[in-house]
Amino acid sequence: MIRAVPSTGRSPGAVWLGGGHQAAGDVWGALAAMLVALPASIAFGVTVYAAIGPAYAASGALAGIIGATVVGLIASAFGGTDRLISAPCAPAAAVLSAFAIDLVKQGVAPGTIVLLLVMLGIVAGAVQMLLGFVGVGRLIRYIPFPVVSGYLSGVGLIIIGSQIPKFLGIPGKHWWDAVLSPWLWDWRGIAIGGVTVGVALITPRLTHKVPSTILGIVAGLIAYLLLALQDASLWQLENNPLVIGSLGVGIDGFFASVNARWLEIGNLRLNQIAGLFGSALTLAVLLSIDTLKTCVVLDQMTRGRHDSNRELIAQGLANVAAVSVGGMPGAGTMGATMVSLSSGAVTRMTGVIEGVFALIAALLLGSFIAWIPVATLAGILIVIGVRMIDKEPLRFLQSNATVFDFAVVMVVVIVAITVGLIAASAVGVALAIILFLREQIGSSVVRHKMYVNQISSTWYRPEDEMHILSKKGDQAVIFELQGSLFFGNTQALYSELEQEINTRSFVIIDLKRVQSVDVTAAHMLNQVRDAIKERGAVLIFSNIRENLPNGRNLREFFEQTGLLESDGDSARIFPELDSAIAWVEDRILGERELAPEIETPMQLQEMDIFVKHKDETLKDLEARMQLRTYQAGDAVYVQGEAGDELFWVRRGAVHIMAPLGAGRSKHIASYGRGDFFGGMSFLDNQLRNNDAVAVTTTEVYVLSLEQFNQIAEHHKKLALQLVTAMARTLAMRLKYAETELTMLQEY
Repeated sequence: MIRAVPSTGRSPGAVWLGGGHQAAGDVWGALAAMLVALPASIAFGVTVYAAIGPAYAASGALAGIIGATVVGLIASAFGGTDRLISAPCAPAAAVLSAFAIDLVKQGVAPGTIVLLLVMLGIVAGAVQMLLGFVGVGRLIRYIPFPVVSGYLSGVGLIIIGSQIPKFLGIPGKHWWDAVLSPWLWDWRGIAIGGVTVGVALITPRLTHKVPSTILGIVAGLIAYLLLALQDASLWQLENNPLVIGSLGVGIDGFFASVNARWLEIGNLRLNQIAGLFGSALTLAVLLSIDTLKTCVVLDQMTRGRHDSNRELIAQGLANVAAVSVGGMPGAGTMGATMVSLSSGAVTRMTGVIEGVFALIAALLLGSFIAWIPVATLAGILIVIGVRMIDKEPLRFLQSNATVFDFAVVMVVVIVAITVGLIAASAVGVALAIILFLREQIGSSVVRHKMYVNQISSTWYRPEDEMHILSKKGDQAVIFELQGSLFFGNTQALYSELEQEINTRSFVIIDLKRVQSVDVTAAHMLNQVRDAIKERGAVLIFSNIRENLPNGRNLREFFEQTGLLESDGDSARIFPELDSAIAWVEDRILGERELAPEIETPMQLQEMDIFVKHKDETLKDLEARMQLRTYQAGDAVYVQGEAGDELFWVRRGAVHIMAPLGAGRSKHIASYGRGDFFGGMSFLDNQLRNNDAVAVTTTEVYVLSLEQFNQIAEHHKKLALQLVTAMARTLAMRLKYAETELTMLQEY
């Protein structure tokens, strides 16, 4: 079991300078990773080039070695993800071998196929770099799991299918033809491959110190040597179909062949190069997914954090460089990365050292590589393919809720096997869209549906008004919407709205939590508006934001789609839900809409709390009060002030703001003509715990605690009634607040 390793949070150089044990860990991690990556890279290279013809198998082995070296060096040097090992991988082998097989069927010359493979790898690398530069790296991680699972399982099955003929000793045939032709099987190759597969599958259960890939190859070589003791012809390298054979080129010859290859690329026709783009895009996406999937797993295990776009640019650059010098393209590989991590790797220097080790191993063991049996490499790739098949989706069959997700996995797999990875890519994208639509359609965009007698505004009203609102508040319905309003959920939303628009006098639609709106949803809201308008009812919108997460100006969009007409009669608009509810409450209560400048100041005897007291008593009370005027935005009091004053609003309005910290505050209450505020701190003699701010030009009566005490000495009944009325009013407000909180918790 691999333990989670904390990320160092330092640059590789700082880690290396900071202690020898980190450097030693990188070296041992790189060595272990090379032992896993290099044999697999050779196998992948042989798979691709052997599809051109058996004579190209050695060239494939060399391409795998070069790919492991160059991709490992460059991707790690420029990528920045600690411990990530990059090398030729199964998705690259699957796409490139399928591409080569198709060209062989078309009768394209082998030399031209090699050139087209080079161009395909370069274009794919360039696409990866472009994806990184434009910031698509973050998006690739959000491809749904069923689609990624289908991709990987499809690639695994393609790898297995491509290796079955080599495993059976009859390369060049389709796997089903090979399986159905037992008279053509080479039982020596089957024996060697069988031993390889058996050892590679069994040894992980016995030991983790030596990679199972290495043990499988050693077992295959031993099996080959035992067969050679019985057949002297197997000691010959030339014309031996059971082994890779001589790489056939030295350093000078290698550079000469690369130079000649680039000279020949100029002879390719434009239509041949144009035909590469579909396969190149598929290859780029698969390599990117493979890399970023490995990075995500690595982050989870090390508590690190990779830069997806930087990694894509580095991987693309590495692939362009590797293919340009005759190597295989690659990606961040899960197996080699996990082995390096468990062996002590700490920084991204691990990948660089792994590339150096791959080159050294190839130079030292070049003659040894020639003797690796083809069936052994086929067996290793079959094991890799089996491990790539994702068994997790089988759990999806246990629940009806996830059966569709399992179907998505199977469709992607079937298309990948029967049609190709390009078609599977297109199907995967389409199914990803369907998955998204299914989730959006299945979830309601109506977050809350309430009536005004269930939730009130922050305006505090007298008890008789609250009683009226509790009886008549169901004339107004409130819809709080959420998420994305689009064609997929428009009909369901209309069905929910339709139940209310035909019976309510006021329909409030709050858009605070709406993330996006498309034209279809806007058209539906137009229909709702027209239906409400025909009945003489009122449609009200609140929180029409001018900057949605998708960058759209919602108000401008509604104006363009005709939902908000210039005459202003089509719908009322309020900046927030509270002000919309308050406006509706005023309409239900029959209050007129007055401009602040013509609002008549209220006298004490007009206020509900004082209506039963004698004029002489009220005159004495008013004489002890201060009359203050505040302009819009002025603070009546602020948090932390002494709560020794009580306020009555003569005209204007006051908002109570609760501080949230970091300079932020939330509007929690509103007071208008005739309301009192500041009573809680006044009664318990504590400091203010909120701010009171004038909304418009506001006049207030102010009674200090000192003056109240003097009133209490001369007008005990007035003082008692005043305290009792305040306590009763505060209790009523708390009761309504508690009711609303309880109601909200039910949603």
